[in-house]
Amino acid sequence: MRNALTIDVEDYFQVEAFSAVIDRQKWPTYPSRVEKNTLLMLEALGNKNVKATFFVLGWVAKRFPALIKEIAQQGHEVASHGLSHRLVYTQTPQEFRSETRESKEILEDLAQQPVIGYRAATYSITKSSLWALDILAEQGFRYDSSIFPVRHDKYGIPHAKTTPHTLKTTNGNSLIEYPLSVLSLGGFNVPVAGGGYFRLFPYRFTKWALGQLNRNGDPFVFYLHPWELDPGQPRIRNATALSRFRHYLNLDKCLARLVKLIDDFSFAPMCEILSQKDLL
Repeated sequence: MRNALTIDVEDYFQVEAFSAVIDRQKWPTYPSRVEKNTLLMLEALGNKNVKATFFVLGWVAKRFPALIKEIAQQGHEVASHGLSHRLVYTQTPQEFRSETRESKEILEDLAQQPVIGYRAATYSITKSSLWALDILAEQGFRYDSSIFPVRHDKYGIPHAKTTPHTLKTTNGNSLIEYPLSVLSLGGFNVPVAGGGYFRLFPYRFTKWALGQLNRNGDPFVFYLHPWELDPGQPRIRNATALSRFRHYLNLDKCLARLVKLIDDFSFAPMCEILSQKDLL
């Protein structure tokens, strides 16, 4: 069974965990590592002839246009991760519409391919920001992958559907939702989709949990960020202990685990998985 492999392209200083101590106006003063780390990700995937969906932050695309062109030229799907990495529920609908439109136009110009997929910063389409789905549909997106069916302090809709489906928005638009993968254990949804959870859980557990989803007939979604392959990145030492733990845990093990994962499962871009399920 083929599963969706997704990469959220953002830099280490742009993560929500550090937003309380890093002013976004000062982002340009931090040494960027996103180009180097994304090229490392591309190399790892290329060595295994695996294609993925790259959800690219518009801020990154503006500064590294050649990187987005390279992603597309290597046969990967380019999708949108928004423009500024602001949480959706902190924006007005007007702000969200403007940022979403700008990012889509930038990415389509660079990639020379339609951008039909969207993922919100920090999965911040929650019950309080479902209005964003209408704006995505209005802007020409075909699918969203922002809803995480878990309880979390920053994101999540715990009782949301856990498999790909077509939903009707508040205004009656249709949009495909491909939620982040969870495994139901003891009545709780355990997040097993990647990222910090991939670094936190032992690889054996991740492999078992994702395999269980496939045995249930469900293609899972897996995600990583390029900075998760970079144990040498600068440390943000004034962040909280919890934020530092979430961000830096097992960075030195992540690339080797990713290579194992690619060997153990079959992957494709998200658009191909949705087409395979006759949703696109």
